[in-house]
Parts: sequence; C-alpha cells; structure tokens
Amino acid sequence: MNNIPAIYEDDHLAVFNKPPGLLTIPAPGGREKDFTSLLNSRNRGEEGLPRFHPCHRLDRETSGLIIYAKGKSAQKKMMDIFRGRAVEKTYLAVLHGSPAEGKKAIRSPIEGKPASTYYEVLLRRPAFSVVCASPETGRTNQLRIHFTGIGHPIVGEARFVFRRDFVLKAKRVMLHAWQLEFRHPYSGKGIVLSAPLPVDIRNFFLKHGVDPGQFTPPRGAPI
Repeated sequence: MNNIPAIYEDDHLAVFNKPPGLLTIPAPGGREKDFTSLLNSRNRGEEGLPRFHPCHRLDRETSGLIIYAKGKSAQKKMMDIFRGRAVEKTYLAVLHGSPAEGKKAIRSPIEGKPASTYYEVLLRRPAFSVVCASPETGRTNQLRIHFTGIGHPIVGEARFVFRRDFVLKAKRVMLHAWQLEFRHPYSGKGIVLSAPLPVDIRNFFLKHGVDPGQFTPPRGAPI
C-alpha cells in the first residue's frame, strides 16, 4: 500500500482508486488504517512533497474514485464544487433481486434531509442485478439506504438489513465508485475519470458466469 498510483494528478489535485476495507480519514482513537494516512505516509519526511487532503469521502466498504487536494486552498475550492452539486458521481452496484426496468429515480429523505438517486439496470440474473447509480445528493450511506428502501439492498449489505435473510453472500458491500465528472477548480477544464472494477467484484461476476468486461462506464475511457 505504500506505492499507490494516482488515476489522475496535477499541481492541485490527485484522484486515487481506493481499495475496499479502508476508512477515508482516521476514526476517533486512530486504531484502524485509513486511506488518507496511508497516502500521506508515502511523503512523510520528503521535502517538497504535498500533503493530501480529502475533498469527499467513501465509506470503509466502498471501493473506487476519491479526490484529494494538494493543500487546504485547493481542498476548499473542490469541496465548494461538491457542495454546489457540480460533481457527477457514478457507481456500479450489485443488488439483490430485480428492480424495475428503465431509468428510475429514488427520492426518499435521509435523516430528514432530501435525497435523490438515479439508477439504471445494466444486467439481470435470477438472484441479482447490476446497476449504474448516480446520487444527485450526497447523504451519508445514501445508495445503501436507498436501495435497501426499495427492497433491493446491495449484495453484502449488513448494516441496514440482516445478511442472513439473503442467499447471496459477499465479504463487503458490492459498491464501486466507478466514474467522476467535474470541472477543474483552477483551469475550468472538464475532467472525466473512471476506475477499473476491483478484484473482488470481478471475481463475484466470474463466479456467477458474468463477464466483467461487458461493463463500461457511461462516458467511456478515462482521460
């Protein structure tokens, strides 16, 4: 983990493909490994190398794209873009069962705050479906809560449902932050980035006779 390549990097930002099983930032007490500390441990003691500051978060079980800023000023600019809902986030998720066909919207408040998620089914199998999901809002655990709410929790979910109630098993939530699209906070350039599916999701597909290569991000290859 000491050599973590960036999906994208410039003088202000770096985007990484976070593996599952790591918090984004240290938890109280600091007893668990977190991705931000691992990134910054690479540069500790090296003069002139930047310190990475997360601009948003992925939960421990979610893999995929996460944006870091090189410095507090860049972090504030990028976080303002997130607050303005000007970052388009696309996730790939494996759901229990078979939700309705077509492009659908889930609009259910979370902790009393409005929350909206759009999704489309990419593949159906008897026991599960693969969906492409885009949260319009950024509530904590939004996708996990919304898909549970429509009766099709993400495979591996154990916080919002009883895992024993479902036949399919996974060691973690089958949720991957697949693609990000935003305008650079300094140059204004449009950036589209995607992250390859992690090994555990690919292996899940192969185990169930699904070719993982058939899934491509909505906007194609990363820049």
